[in-house]
Amino acid sequence: MNDQQNQELPYGVIFDMDGVLVESEEFICKAACRMFEEIGLSVKSDDFLPFVGTGENRYIGGVAEKYGLDIDLEAAKKRTYDIYLEIIKGALQPLPGVHEFIKKCRDMGKKTAIASSADRRKVEGNMSEIGLSKETFAAVIVGEDVVNKKPAPDIFLLAAERLGLEPGQCLVIEDAVSGVQAAKAAGAKCLAITSSFSEDELCQADFISPNLAEAPEETLNWPSK
Repeated sequence: MNDQQNQELPYGVIFDMDGVLVESEEFICKAACRMFEEIGLSVKSDDFLPFVGTGENRYIGGVAEKYGLDIDLEAAKKRTYDIYLEIIKGALQPLPGVHEFIKKCRDMGKKTAIASSADRRKVEGNMSEIGLSKETFAAVIVGEDVVNKKPAPDIFLLAAERLGLEPGQCLVIEDAVSGVQAAKAAGAKCLAITSSFSEDELCQADFISPNLAEAPEETLNWPSK
């Protein structure tokens, strides 16, 4: 590959966490259900579906609103994370192709970042559990770092800025409808992983794949504009 071709390739890859690097939905849902049970409310896993990918404030707060429950959100979130970090031990695994795809990005000289709507405590717990060092990434952006959550583009705009890139030089990898919308609103290319939603629901993405192991070759080779 010549220098001109290299210059045409995207320089940044921004990974969402949940549904892209790990499948934590089962665990965070179980933890949130248990937390609600502890304060006297029985909820169903389906109650959380509208809030997938929007961060734990909305994930927990949205369900509380549905049932008309006034909760101390920070205390509820802390207790949910306490339960979550306990139940993922030895159980949370990277999704197919995660380590190989990240290595490929690094071998190609691409800057990498994580941009997750989850709080730092959950993101770092997930990374530790699946063997991803923070030093692997040039930036790790979490829910506390932005005011406006997905589908607002803020988290991906900040990730691109931290990488020293324009959003149009970045590929965002997402699994949620709100995340794909945020990536496109930011002006980035987007690869959607169908771990949480169907291809039809993720149709705004530029590329679609079941996981990183089966990601099309062109996801890392499209010419930047």
